[in-house]
Amino acid sequence: MRRTEIRRRDFVGLAMAVPLAAIPSRKTGGVTIAFHSPGPTPNGLQATPEGLWILDAGDNRAYLVQYQDGKALRSIQTEAQTGSGITYGGGSVWVANTPSRTILRIDPMTGKTLQRYATPGAGVSYRMVGDPPARRSPLETSAPSRSGGRGRPAAGPGEAPGTGANGLEWQDGKIWMAVPPARQVFCVDPASGIVQSRFNTVGNRAHGLGWEGKWLWVTDSNLNGFVKHDITTGEPLEKIQLGDKDPLPHGMTIWQGVLWYCDEVGVVCRLNLA
Repeated sequence: MRRTEIRRRDFVGLAMAVPLAAIPSRKTGGVTIAFHSPGPTPNGLQATPEGLWILDAGDNRAYLVQYQDGKALRSIQTEAQTGSGITYGGGSVWVANTPSRTILRIDPMTGKTLQRYATPGAGVSYRMVGDPPARRSPLETSAPSRSGGRGRPAAGPGEAPGTGANGLEWQDGKIWMAVPPARQVFCVDPASGIVQSRFNTVGNRAHGLGWEGKWLWVTDSNLNGFVKHDITTGEPLEKIQLGDKDPLPHGMTIWQGVLWYCDEVGVVCRLNLA
């Protein structure tokens, strides 16, 4: 009986994605550009009591900044290459080293890599019927790179194509990670590297993650918005849809009722959830 229950629960969590139009919308305040990022290409955010961590995909530094004005409190040089996600937990900074499909555990004071983990669900992103087109920031003025995204190098000679995780979040000793090629969010035990659970995302370009109580919000850059999920069933419960002229969401995190997100052209934005 227990094995049957587990299989049924897994099926619910991995059921066919719900169309975006069928998900109720939450009314929120407008988007405000809070400040410019200290690095050129912000791509991951993590809120902490000490300040806001920003991972930059351009210089691969992690900056800890003040919420009120973005002033850098400190920064560390990571060993990531075009990193896309960052979180803090267990005394360490964790970074999604996306092109190499690994997760790095990093010393928050020195930037030294303490451990490397393989990313579950990593691989080559694919297209499906009904997928939204790749979206570019309305603030972007430069041409996109060969990989279709700012700062994302294409695979070189002899290199296997593919990508790994984007957004990361830590909760109760576990790491949650959005993995676009799998179109899923995984919960991973960092001690063993074993996947604890997973659920499907609504769109094809999941990015930042953020907790609102027991619910997990997932950014999707191509859908230009955020979707709140029940982490037990994977069910999408609410969405927040941004306007076409709003900065494009990449990294995201939530702190004290405020959703923070970054557009990789260099700005950090805030959006009141209430």
